[in-house]
Amino acid sequence: MPRFMGFVRMEEGQGNPPQALFDAMDTYIGEQAQQGHFLDGGGLFGLEDAVNFVVRKGEVTRVDGPYAEAREAVGGWALLQYDSLEEAIAGQQEFADLHAKHWPECSMVASLRQIPDEGPTPSDA
Repeated sequence: MPRFMGFVRMEEGQGNPPQALFDAMDTYIGEQAQQGHFLDGGGLFGLEDAVNFVVRKGEVTRVDGPYAEAREAVGGWALLQYDSLEEAIAGQQEFADLHAKHWPECSMVASLRQIPDEGPTPSDA
């Protein structure tokens, strides 16, 4: 059964979602979990708590928040499982629709990416 990773990217500084969205998400996630689609997930702290390691030309640099130049950040994630890509897309559409209905002033992107069944193979480079 294919697995997927859902991400929510949104502009920083939009504030907290309204209680109506939290309530709708609790119901939606409960239903999805009961059907075996929602495996795990949740929200993330803001960029002020982020720690990034940047790799450039063989050098690693640690960069801690806050990030004045940041406009968009991953705000949440979900590990999902569906019988097909079409079902996963429909589920992600429902998720996005809940945000549009209960938090219309929010600007966000709900991304869906399939997780390969097999691990990556090493490159020959």
